[in-house]
Amino acid sequence: MARVVLVLALVVVAARLVDVQVLHAGSYEAVAAQETEQPVVIPALRGSITDRSGIVFDMSIPTKMVLADDFQVDHPVAEGRALAPLLHLRASTLARLLSERSGYVPLVRNLSVGQADKVSSMAFPGITMVDTSVNVTTDGGVASPVVGGVNASGNGDAGLEAQYNRMLAGHPGRETILESPLGVQLPGTPVAQKMPAAAGTGLELTLDEPLQYTAEQDLAQEIVASHAKGGDAIVMDTATGQILAMVNLVATPTKPAPTKPAQTKAPPPSTASSSANGTPVRIGPGGPVEEAPTNAAVTQVYEPGSVFKIVTFSAALSAGVITPRTTFVVPDQRFLDGSFFSDATPHPTEQMTATQILAQSSNIGTSYIAQRLGEARLLEQVKRLGFGKTTGLHFPGASPGLLVTAPQWEPTDYVSLPIGQVDAVSALQVLDAFNAVANGGVFVSPKLVRATVASDGTVRPTPPSHRRRVISPSVDKELVPMFEQVVDSGTGVAAAVPGYLVGGKTGTAQIPYDNGRPGYITGAFDATFVGFAPANHPVLSAIVVLDRPVPIYGGAAAAPVFSKIMMYALHRYDVPTSPGLGGKPQATAPTTLTALVRKAT
Repeated sequence: MARVVLVLALVVVAARLVDVQVLHAGSYEAVAAQETEQPVVIPALRGSITDRSGIVFDMSIPTKMVLADDFQVDHPVAEGRALAPLLHLRASTLARLLSERSGYVPLVRNLSVGQADKVSSMAFPGITMVDTSVNVTTDGGVASPVVGGVNASGNGDAGLEAQYNRMLAGHPGRETILESPLGVQLPGTPVAQKMPAAAGTGLELTLDEPLQYTAEQDLAQEIVASHAKGGDAIVMDTATGQILAMVNLVATPTKPAPTKPAQTKAPPPSTASSSANGTPVRIGPGGPVEEAPTNAAVTQVYEPGSVFKIVTFSAALSAGVITPRTTFVVPDQRFLDGSFFSDATPHPTEQMTATQILAQSSNIGTSYIAQRLGEARLLEQVKRLGFGKTTGLHFPGASPGLLVTAPQWEPTDYVSLPIGQVDAVSALQVLDAFNAVANGGVFVSPKLVRATVASDGTVRPTPPSHRRRVISPSVDKELVPMFEQVVDSGTGVAAAVPGYLVGGKTGTAQIPYDNGRPGYITGAFDATFVGFAPANHPVLSAIVVLDRPVPIYGGAAAAPVFSKIMMYALHRYDVPTSPGLGGKPQATAPTTLTALVRKAT
């Protein structure tokens, strides 16, 4: 009987063995693997962001996270003392971490690869490494409102870093490792499966770092000198719409303690600004000026003031209701539908040509031209010049602007709209409209990304900017000399650049309340100058906007900054001076920035 029981028991055991090892071997293998095999994500290196010449604004650097299995550490004090200089931690701190008895202790999250190699070569018991990376700004924060940033999880959270996050981020890799139940990789075990990470694609911007730095310095100096709250500046390649500099600065909320002035970054000797006066302004923590938190030149709108007169004059010339020589009798004030309007400076009633009205920025004269043009044609020209829609950059948070529509039209808008008081637009939209005048009447969409750069170094240029005609060539030829007179003898004389003809327009605009309250803040003004050079063959266009400067006028605060930035840019690209102003005959020289750069190289 005992033998029968024993045989039956052996049969049961054998049957169970067959069931486990043969019939269900695969399922048990899978369960066992789940207990020890763990997938690990390998982070991808983020693509770099550079200027048009390869100077790095933002890049991802490979690092290592140092982990400890403290159950394998027999001498935490001695090992901590040996690791301390390599990990840049106190020996006492490491000794405490290595004594936690948790089995998984991160010691350093982003150690340089060089230091990590030194740690690995010393073969400390219980110490392992995991690939990580860290995003760094390598140029002192220059252009940071445009470039944006990366958050703690490694994703772009602002600016171009956010807009192109998917491209820049690349694709993380994966590997399967064998771990103990405590989550520590088993020593000496191979990686079971591995899919390498694919590095992200980088961006080559249209920005020119030396020009960007110089524009930031010139604008910062004026913010400090005029006690402005901040400002924006943009420089554009007229023919292509490529943005060469885009500056957004704010004054620091509190004045720093007196210290020896310092600069955030020294430019190379060959690119240092010849227009900067005195010691460079420190831009950043501890300085009087900081990079703005957002790219306000694109994301924020303001009532632009008299630079908006481009709408009235371009539309009136196109409709044939005026010529540059059409004469008006212009007082310095008028009442319209119960409201009082005046020119900025009192003057006797006088005869003024359309060109003089623009050059002297007469609000009253402009309103007469607007009434002759009519509501429908005014509103149509606002949209034709690109206002009321996004610029095509697709920049995060970009605003299309706020426009008065036909149902909202009031009789007083014959003054308010032409002088830039009822429509709210961005600084870039204003520059786009003036760039169209500089470009022979052809509107060219702005551009910030010049090319993409694959991880293997392959460079792929981005498509050319969209172009459309908004002003006829004949009208444009009349309009350009009118804007030249603004700088030659009008409100924008401070924007002049020695040796070059310059065209442009000043703007001084009251700042409305931002809490829904009607009316304007007493004593608060935005000052603008926007223009192009050389006016006879425009190569570059630019805009400068200052928030609440003193003096308040665009011709006094913004125009001198435009002059300094434009002078540096024209010299940097070796743009020939204008005929009759000390230069060579323009017909023998390249007339686009692309041609000038190609000639220089």
